[in-house]
Amino acid sequence: MRCDQRVRAARVLLRPGAAGPLAPGGEESPGHEARSRGKREGGFGVGGSKAYPYGSTAAVRGHVLAALGVLKVATADQIHRLTAPGHKDNKAFRNALLDLSRHGLTVSAGSARDGNKLRGLTPLGLTAAAEVLGRPAGEMGSTACGAARSGAPHAMAVNETVIAITRTAPEPTRPVRRTTAGAVPAETAAAVIPAARTGLPAAPAAPAGVGSVSSWSTEVAMALPSAGRNRATVQTDAVLFAPGAGVPVLLFEVDNCTESADVLAVKFDRYRRFFRQKTKDHQGRELPVWRALYPPTFREGHPPVAVVFNPGIRTGEQALKNRMNRVLDLTREFWSGRWEPRGGPSGEPADGYRDYSDAIPLLFTTLPYLQDEGPLGMVWWRCGHREWQTLTDALTNGDDIEAWHRRDEERRRRREAEREEAERARTQEAEHRRTTWDNKPQDPQPVLPAPPPCERCGRPITGPFGADDAFTPPDGRHCASCRTDLRQQPMTLRQALFGKRPVT
Repeated sequence: MRCDQRVRAARVLLRPGAAGPLAPGGEESPGHEARSRGKREGGFGVGGSKAYPYGSTAAVRGHVLAALGVLKVATADQIHRLTAPGHKDNKAFRNALLDLSRHGLTVSAGSARDGNKLRGLTPLGLTAAAEVLGRPAGEMGSTACGAARSGAPHAMAVNETVIAITRTAPEPTRPVRRTTAGAVPAETAAAVIPAARTGLPAAPAAPAGVGSVSSWSTEVAMALPSAGRNRATVQTDAVLFAPGAGVPVLLFEVDNCTESADVLAVKFDRYRRFFRQKTKDHQGRELPVWRALYPPTFREGHPPVAVVFNPGIRTGEQALKNRMNRVLDLTREFWSGRWEPRGGPSGEPADGYRDYSDAIPLLFTTLPYLQDEGPLGMVWWRCGHREWQTLTDALTNGDDIEAWHRRDEERRRRREAEREEAERARTQEAEHRRTTWDNKPQDPQPVLPAPPPCERCGRPITGPFGADDAFTPPDGRHCASCRTDLRQQPMTLRQALFGKRPVT
């Protein structure tokens, strides 16, 4: 019953007919003109009403509740720069804070170290902020009571980090129509503008940001496995959800450089303990516990963590560099991964990849870098990489198994190309040899002297191919046929008695 009353109280703040709670920064609600008319007719001061005597609009009140629901404690100027920088100043937000405090939704939380007043939410205001952000009240966290007792330096640094990364685009306010007698018509006002100002160069565009107010959560506590009643937790300063910008989830640690580097490095051991926890889904499949809280990163390893160093005026450039190197060395086991060698085939040099399945991608940056160049600039230093990179490049594992597969595929294509080139060369060499052999001129045959004619028949004494020279040996006078005929003649009486006379 009490929770329902809080929700109804939150809905009362956003009256029907007014702009939505997260309307574009700077636009006034349609009811603003009516409240201004009430002021001129003798109503409440500064355009207010009985419910909201300071004249705040529903849009601005929604911005204030959303900002404080995320940041927990902030100044009016920070709320102004985070939600609606298109407003001329933060007066509208101060008025909204005063109106909300009359309804018991906001409370003064002291002053920051620069003297600005800090504002926070009451439990009822936290419920109203959950309604504006569209989140369950159980995910809103605490009201950060007592955070501003010492000026809230860490909370202010976290707020500035959120503002520097989000960079809400300023939108012009909608002017209120004037009805006084001395008002200058719009046509006349446009005519008296000096012509010289129309040729001025446009102001350089501000660096783009990532996400919106509703993309953030701060002071997120994650439970660690522990025995006993006192459960250990690891608390993240801020968590960014911006899938549209290629950042499904990014955890932030803001370091004011007031603690030792060892204290900061020890926190990553707790991060890994939390990321290693396992649970089961409704189908009995095992998955990490962090997947129940955050969306998948579509990259190997645990969710990335970014450390934002805020040197302020206390830490010099060299001291900041030494601190970053110290933290890098102390956390090497958490972000370096495990090297898996892969031998190169056929005499190729050995190769391998890094297994990041149990590694935490660790990014470094500084608050001045984010404020000057924005989150999309080359302001991120990935531990293990050797240069400043954009956020997308820094989150990419350049030497993981996917990169090894790409290199292996490139080597395979190169070997295939070399084989094809060798085969092409062999084919060309064989074709060249065949062409050279076909076009080679034949060797001249030696000219043999003509054989003498047969004394009996006059034909050459060299018989035809296949003649039986063993039966009729050459005699140098007759051909093979004549030698056969002469050998087969019948013998006379003399030849029978005394033998044949050898043919001479």
